[in-house]
Amino acid sequence: MTEAAELPPAPQGARRVFGEYFPEAVRYAELLADVGVTRGLIGPREVPRLWERHLLNCAVLSEVVPEGVMVCDVGSGAGLPGIPLALVRRDLKITLLEPLLRRTNFLQEVVELLGLDHVTVERGRAEEVLGKVQPVHVVTARAVAPLDRLAGWGVPLLRPYGEMLALKGDTAEEELKSARAALGKLGVVSTSVLRVGEGVVDPQATVVRVEVGESPGGVRFAAKRAKAARAGRARRRR
Repeated sequence: MTEAAELPPAPQGARRVFGEYFPEAVRYAELLADVGVTRGLIGPREVPRLWERHLLNCAVLSEVVPEGVMVCDVGSGAGLPGIPLALVRRDLKITLLEPLLRRTNFLQEVVELLGLDHVTVERGRAEEVLGKVQPVHVVTARAVAPLDRLAGWGVPLLRPYGEMLALKGDTAEEELKSARAALGKLGVVSTSVLRVGEGVVDPQATVVRVEVGESPGGVRFAAKRAKAARAGRARRRR
């Protein structure tokens, strides 16, 4: 409980960003600062900068997410960026995908406590749920892995002409440059680096946008998706 006392007051910008769901954002921050630390979901040193570095930095991702789409937050961990995004965008249908049980337990508790009816929690790795979950319009991720590896997990979960939005740091341009060959093999047709959160976070958050064509993940993943879908239909017929 001592860690919770270290949580600073929410900055003024948080009220503007989260609007009517600001109380829920405060409760989420308190949970991260308390049980999030004791369960090892975030480090204790992150508590003093939870608002600027984590909640607001993730919430501003909403600026580039289209309206009314399905989103999968890959490697959701403690719910970043998926839960802040869910708090500011009730028009989205969001899946928090996370392989570790202690994290999915925490995520489920948060979803229920905050009344996030448009959010579901799925335990598993991206490569394990391929073909088992419905393809989404947008995949989000934050600090999960280098871009080439992250794209290998996230891009195949997209529907045709979908996009992956990855929150990255100062190395975004370099990561994108070194990952171009791998991205091309995954069916990526367009990439860009965006800055979001002007007037809310300083520095602004950096987002790498990866857009796919008609074959997300490339030919190999298209075949794997089709095989998994056939297997699923066969199980349902039994």
